Amino acid sequence: MGRNRGKVTESGRTTTSTPTPDCGIPPFQAALSGHGVGELHPTGIDILQVNTGYRCNLRCTHCHVDARPDRAEVMSRETMRQCVEVLKSNPVRTLDITGGAPEMNPDFRWFIDEARSARADLEILVRSNLTLLVGHAAYSDIPAFLKERRVHIIASLPCFTREQVDRQRGSGVFDRSVEALKMLNGIGYGIVGSPLSLNLVYNPPGPELPECQHQLEDEYRKQLSGQFGITFTKLFTLTNMPISRFLLSLLESGDYCSYMELLAGKFNPAAAGSLMCLDTISVRWDGRLYDCDFNQMLDLPLDPSAGRHIGEFDRERLLGRRIAVGQHCYGCTAGSGSSCQGSLV
Repeated sequence: MGRNRGKVTESGRTTTSTPTPDCGIPPFQAALSGHGVGELHPTGIDILQVNTGYRCNLRCTHCHVDARPDRAEVMSRETMRQCVEVLKSNPVRTLDITGGAPEMNPDFRWFIDEARSARADLEILVRSNLTLLVGHAAYSDIPAFLKERRVHIIASLPCFTREQVDRQRGSGVFDRSVEALKMLNGIGYGIVGSPLSLNLVYNPPGPELPECQHQLEDEYRKQLSGQFGITFTKLFTLTNMPISRFLLSLLESGDYCSYMELLAGKFNPAAAGSLMCLDTISVRWDGRLYDCDFNQMLDLPLDPSAGRHIGEFDRERLLGRRIAVGQHCYGCTAGSGSSCQGSLV
């Protein structure tokens, strides 16, 4: 009872083969049932979240993907083509492209062009760490490329201070992020009245819950505007998930059980009704399907009755599936809730 799978390997990654400490926390499904919520089932399939690979130029302390420069997992063009076919034949509202650093996939531009050609009405999001957009000749065209194709940007910026950002993401990352944000503002992203959204993402510096999203957004606006003249559309607050690199840090510091107790103790049944897994399908770099990005990282398989690969995407079967849950789901339902679109309540 109360176990979350995770094994620390020599490379610093975590796998799903060995249990983490049993903290005496009830299974997540029991928490749902105790508040009158049964098994989770989809309410729709509005978002196709596609992870184009785990390669990244950074190695952030809170990364649940364990993304880093030496990761070899990269989505092929053929798998991207299968994703585009799904977009053509299904009423998916949003294509959410993530990584790693999705810009590092060699077919990143091709994928966006094909998706935009397939659906003029499709909302396309790209999750960027910002640092590749400045000072890297191979990626210098991407901002203008995204603007031309009406792609919205969701950018990681876990704090508005240099000290904290560099501590979480690496030396010099804050200054490069500020440079990238100014450049994006300069071409129309995040400007009041602009159709080009520039949303920022906050992660707490350690094993704690995010502050109130609205209050933190106000402080971000005050600090970034006052210091750098930077504007943005919205701020999303994300809870650090006890998965992969952040899980490793919890195990090394001995904070795993206290963090899980915090998440479980702050369980909010209202957040359970807005979980991102209810209207999202996550696609791994190799085409495997998951209920969410977090289940993907834990390799928590999709209900077998629904099909498990993008090449066998069947909307009706997927809508009828049972969503797989685990102890990490406490992270999405604690406090104000957490999702790839920020707080839930």
